[in-house]
Amino acid sequence: MPAKNVLFIMCDQLRWDHLGCAGHPFLKTPNIDALAARGVRFSQAYVQSGICGPSRMSFYTGRYVASHGATHNRVPLGVGEVTLGWHLRQAGRTLALAGKTHMLPDAHGMKRLLLDGQEELAVLLREGWFTLVDRHDGHHAETESAYAHWLRAQGYDGPDPWTDHVIAVESPAGEVLNGWKMRNARHPARVREEHSETAYTTDQALRFIRAQGENPWVLHLSYVKPHWPYIAPAPYHAMYTPEQCLPVQRHAAERGPDIHPMLREFQNEEVAESFQLDDCIATVRPAYQGLIAQIDAHLGRLWALLEETGRWRDTMVIFTSDHGDYLGDHWLGEKELFHDCIQRVPFLLYDPSAAADATRGTVEGRFVEAIDVVPTILDALGLEAQPHVLEGRSLLALTRGSATEWRDAVVSELDWTFRGARRRLGLPTGQHRAFMIRDARWKYIHWTSGLRPQLYDLVADPEEYFDLGADPALEPVRAVMREKLLAWATGLKCRTTLTWAEAEFRTDRHKAAGVFYGEW
Repeated sequence: MPAKNVLFIMCDQLRWDHLGCAGHPFLKTPNIDALAARGVRFSQAYVQSGICGPSRMSFYTGRYVASHGATHNRVPLGVGEVTLGWHLRQAGRTLALAGKTHMLPDAHGMKRLLLDGQEELAVLLREGWFTLVDRHDGHHAETESAYAHWLRAQGYDGPDPWTDHVIAVESPAGEVLNGWKMRNARHPARVREEHSETAYTTDQALRFIRAQGENPWVLHLSYVKPHWPYIAPAPYHAMYTPEQCLPVQRHAAERGPDIHPMLREFQNEEVAESFQLDDCIATVRPAYQGLIAQIDAHLGRLWALLEETGRWRDTMVIFTSDHGDYLGDHWLGEKELFHDCIQRVPFLLYDPSAAADATRGTVEGRFVEAIDVVPTILDALGLEAQPHVLEGRSLLALTRGSATEWRDAVVSELDWTFRGARRRLGLPTGQHRAFMIRDARWKYIHWTSGLRPQLYDLVADPEEYFDLGADPALEPVRAVMREKLLAWATGLKCRTTLTWAEAEFRTDRHKAAGVFYGEW
């Protein structure tokens, strides 16, 4: 039987290796681990871009970045792109949101279609076809958001309670300090834990699920943490010590004038220079782990509600992240480039069907991509597959043990037009792109704008320290990977306005339309 409900949980900037069930030796995530025990943990899951906006648009559309076109943060998803919310609406369902989406409306497209007012369609298009329970993106002050108004009602007075309390800290001496400064991540947030972003967003999800009763629902629960600002409320700010964090993965071979120009220039970004300081790493990494532990604790509240209401029997649960975080690895901070600590993400899937019983508690090592989420949800709900639009594939064949052939590589993309690195390289505004294709052994990265490729041997060098992109002896390998990338590019789905059935019906139909060209 199809699932009745879907709970699609996403964290922001959560690394794949920062879970107990993924082998972290100190970080405790008992509730996430419990979900892994109920379902399948996909150990080789990858996003379609290492930055929030384009990654999320691939999660929400089931399409590669080159197809949906929202290539970077603040690049709108085109008004004509089809999202999960629209697929559900066609079936009489809605897609609810609690938390972050990074959706940006296509203002030019909506104006062209005279949809720039407050009509229902315009509102849905602005939000990517999400119906809002509550939206909170958590990267800057949202002074008129529901969260801001709620904080004021809890006694956090002022025009900007997020800046003044949620991401501000207080030193032991009582001094109020700026949470944007990473040096202050060792102190607790000025907001009480029960009023923090993670607690508030969980409350909205619990309220929504309770209100549905026995009615079917699909909810995207999207946490803004552990994304920066790395400020955690007490007691999570001090739950871990630097000694309880993973060792930093960086090597002298990744430094110097002969490294790839893009790696060098990203290492020259301010955030990377900060994370090259041992004090920064020792301050931020424990707070980052505390934020993850807080998310895990609140997921326990969700699991309890699913148990109380009997929803485990009919609700599919997906848990993942939009990308990782360097945290000093490879002499970098933030994200965007193609190392596994950014591109590889946690991905857990609980399939309530009895057909998935044999795979419960297992780890699946076949490649999974962000674009697989939409077709998986449609499949679980018994809805049409939409193969003319979707570029991912349903994962239920893996949870139910019926998969035969599967993909042998994953692809990710980066539009680096918007980075200061482009200016430092003396390049004008324009098309500046990069494409990664990764298989079981090799990671190949193609750069536009005249930059040489990169190549990593993931068997000999799993930490990705040694770039072989200029090694003449490995040109045959690079040629094979280029061909794989070309094959991927030629398979992108640009014809989305007709279904495959309609295309079949239109094939060789000119005479039926009264066109008799070519007859003798």
